[in-house]
Amino acid sequence: MKIFIHTMYYLPEFGSAPILMNALATALAARGHTVEVVTTVPRPPHHRPYRWKLFVKEQGEGFSVRRIRTNFTVHHIGRLLAWSIYTLFTMVNLLRVGRDDILFLRLPPLQLGVTGALARFLKKGKVILNVQDIHPDLSIESGLLRNPTAIRWALRFEKWIYDRSGTILVISEGFKRNLVDKGVAADKVSVIPNWVDTDFLKPLPKDNAVSRKYGLVDRFVVMYSGTISISSIATLQRILESAKKMESDSRVLFVIVGEGFKKEDLRRHAERLQLSNVRFFPFQPYEDLPALLASADVLLVPLDKEKSLLSVPSKLYNFMAAGRPIMGLAHSSSEVKALIEGAGCGVCVPPEDTEAMKNAVKRLMDSEKDRKDMAAHSRRTALEEYGRKAVLSNLDRMIRDLK
Repeated sequence: MKIFIHTMYYLPEFGSAPILMNALATALAARGHTVEVVTTVPRPPHHRPYRWKLFVKEQGEGFSVRRIRTNFTVHHIGRLLAWSIYTLFTMVNLLRVGRDDILFLRLPPLQLGVTGALARFLKKGKVILNVQDIHPDLSIESGLLRNPTAIRWALRFEKWIYDRSGTILVISEGFKRNLVDKGVAADKVSVIPNWVDTDFLKPLPKDNAVSRKYGLVDRFVVMYSGTISISSIATLQRILESAKKMESDSRVLFVIVGEGFKKEDLRRHAERLQLSNVRFFPFQPYEDLPALLASADVLLVPLDKEKSLLSVPSKLYNFMAAGRPIMGLAHSSSEVKALIEGAGCGVCVPPEDTEAMKNAVKRLMDSEKDRKDMAAHSRRTALEEYGRKAVLSNLDRMIRDLK
């Protein structure tokens, strides 16, 4: 069976989408499928080897990779243009797709659903929409989409996409409820969570090479590791404001690990607050990720209030696998809160409540027993529910059963 995996973001970029889609491609190829990843030229700082190249073909571990260059602008219109260019590329790529092939389309961008609709109309393959975030709801709730006419058309576009889709794959029951409430047939929607490599990401001692390198061994480390983007900046700023409230406690150190278009904005916010208990690190090499996460006493999963009902960051599963207590900064009705508290692997506080953040950090710092219990629950949940082998086996079975 030939499978085309469509994803805007792929290695060597760092982040959940590239890592997950590479794991998916590798696993499906190892199970005997012919796999091709259809993606884009990576964004800075990973773009240099691809300079001046419009189209690129590469070889992965048993599968091929095709790339197209899009633009790198952070402006909303520029991002829309990049999504549109990529979608056109995937539509042209349908010329290479056979009737019995599989198209696995990772959304967002929602526009990619047009490729799925066109493929079904032309009888070009069997289509799976892998919905990782609920759009346009996220854009509406975050204020990126405000015009009533634009909102009305965006919601119609979403309905048009799902009405013409084949199988819709979502990562949680909450996502499924969202789509069914919008009129999507329940039998079209399957729930398969994102997965994590529990052999690679596993509990390690806090006293390790990374924590020694950065002087973290003897501090109570509250860590965020991930992209510093438009969708995370507001809550990350609240984290810094919470850190300000704890500045007098020399035990606590807040660590922000990552890159992104909003990193300098976050740095400037830290400078305005004159923080002495916050440090910024760049993304670390992927092979150091287990040691990096083990350097933390608490790992943060921040979501703006508006987004916490509509998104489940893949880093949550990684943090579970690392066997560390997790603090979710999420709405009380969110899927993130349900996952964290349901598994007993951490605590959740409202993303806008800096006092609640401070109190939660203090409680965790003062209770080693609670931290040990949460760490054990994190690891057990990752092994039992989100392990890569089990989840990908279920996904492979679903693909083979497609009609």
